[in-house]
Amino acid sequence: MFHLPVPAHDANAGSGDDNLGALPEWDLTDLYASTEAAELKRDLDWLEKACADFAADYEGKLTELDADGLLECIRRDEKISNIAGRIMSYAGLRYYQQTTDGGRAKFLSDCQEKITTYTTPLVFFSLELNRLDEAALSAMYAQNAELARYKPVLDRIRAMKPYQLSDELERFLHDLGVVGDAWERLFDETIAGLSFTVDGEELGIEATLNLLTDQTRAKRESAARELARVFGQNVRTFARVHNTSAKEKEVIDRWRGMPTPQTGRHLSNDVEPEVVEALRDAVVAGYPKLSHRYYELKRKWLGLDRMQVWDRNAPLPIEDKKIVDWDGARDIVMEAYSAFDPRMGDLADPFFKKGWIDAGVKPGKAPGAFAHPTVTDVHPYVMLNYLGKPRDVMTLAHELGHGVHQVLAADQGELLANTPLTLAETASVFGEMLTFRKMLEKASTQTERKVLLAGKVEDMINTVVRQIAFYDFECKLHDARRGGELTPDDINALWMSVQAESLGPAFDFMDGYETFWAYIPHFVHSPFYVYAYAFGDGLVNALYAVYEENPEGFQDKYFEMLKAGGSKHHKELLAPFGLDAGDPAFWDKGLSMISRLIDELEAMED
Repeated sequence: MFHLPVPAHDANAGSGDDNLGALPEWDLTDLYASTEAAELKRDLDWLEKACADFAADYEGKLTELDADGLLECIRRDEKISNIAGRIMSYAGLRYYQQTTDGGRAKFLSDCQEKITTYTTPLVFFSLELNRLDEAALSAMYAQNAELARYKPVLDRIRAMKPYQLSDELERFLHDLGVVGDAWERLFDETIAGLSFTVDGEELGIEATLNLLTDQTRAKRESAARELARVFGQNVRTFARVHNTSAKEKEVIDRWRGMPTPQTGRHLSNDVEPEVVEALRDAVVAGYPKLSHRYYELKRKWLGLDRMQVWDRNAPLPIEDKKIVDWDGARDIVMEAYSAFDPRMGDLADPFFKKGWIDAGVKPGKAPGAFAHPTVTDVHPYVMLNYLGKPRDVMTLAHELGHGVHQVLAADQGELLANTPLTLAETASVFGEMLTFRKMLEKASTQTERKVLLAGKVEDMINTVVRQIAFYDFECKLHDARRGGELTPDDINALWMSVQAESLGPAFDFMDGYETFWAYIPHFVHSPFYVYAYAFGDGLVNALYAVYEENPEGFQDKYFEMLKAGGSKHHKELLAPFGLDAGDPAFWDKGLSMISRLIDELEAMED
């Protein structure tokens, strides 16, 4: 199955006005000129024949191949992935520009169904690869260096061997995938179609979430209560989507014999369960010295006896209502990237000049932000909902980091370029850190420095603490669903069980906040995706500490890490920096950076 990109940020995009300048839109013609393009029909026809030919040539015969024959087989599969990925990238990106457009939704659905049909005969490939003798494969790697390049791909496929079903059942699940995709589209279209009225103004979800960062407390409260009202009206639909997708996953996991709901995600991320649990435990243990401590500081800054949920992302009273226009955002991010290394600026530049970014907020456009790599012989596309707050600048830096990473990894080819989610956040979070440090360097007053530090701490808490709380919520949700259907109230209770623990004693929770799980796309599109954000942030904090301690030669090692794409395990990638994510102390190193920034903020109080 070829899936759509997942919007990467679920809130906090910032508010803005009409003074943002000319916001760029995508030029998708690098993929196809139109839905009627002759090249699109050509590729669909080619794909249908290529899949049929591949099955005819190789089904039941993989054990007969020598090293050269297996290499040719893999390269043919890679070409199929490239063409299918190109078609689905075009259909998916058009859809995300306007999810409420029936024609775009139909085109996407039609492409998905055709590709599912065409690729169903290929299901045998991974199944038969998993039946190859390990010693025979090792001998072939030794004979053919080009084949050996693909070993990480084959290792990841073969990691599924214990959970593999019969050929017939695997084909059935492959075909059934379009049904799960339909539930995802129902979620997307429902979210995009929601309408909120705040102080007499009708808004979409992105602009309403934006108001949670408004200077005026009454405006934030109005937005929070309106979000709760609309989520409450639609909670049965969202509960149905979550029940269905969690049950589908439970059935598939049970048939495959996967020991936990998280196992599939850990396998696809090429990360050991104990590493993820060490991360989760370190973050939860760190709540008091991270989120609890910071929000107590913020409560004092805001002059409140108790914090409400609409105060979590409130600007500080000393903060200017600063709008950063598009040119200003581009300039600061480009300066930060180029100062780290001119090569990084050169890689980022085409995104701004060649229609690789879609930045404006438009009716029906998917909320959030993402960078989609498309295929390795085209280029990535970045989606934003840019509204001019400093946080939006950080989102631009984040997604552009993904884009640079994807460009660098493209030389690995279609099968090796894709980076596990845990490592995919490396360049994005590093790009944010570079931009933050550049903005901090330019701060002219202590007040400006304090605002920047507080904003960075909040972003880190949202990336680490909030996402681990999300992960705990998902773990509880999937465990509970295995015991039967969950009512909206059941899901609400699970959500609230992690919120107070993660945010801390400074907060009260309004009636209706219990439904705020409803709009998070990752829970539906990619279960257990969210821990990758915390993994990436902790990894980057540790990396950045190495950079500060010993900058000599760091850039070259960093670029080599990004160029590796998915061709190396996290242990191998981090070794040149003297880091090991398997070491429990590794996560404490990353979390201590957040703690030190809070120390600096506390010192400003003296």
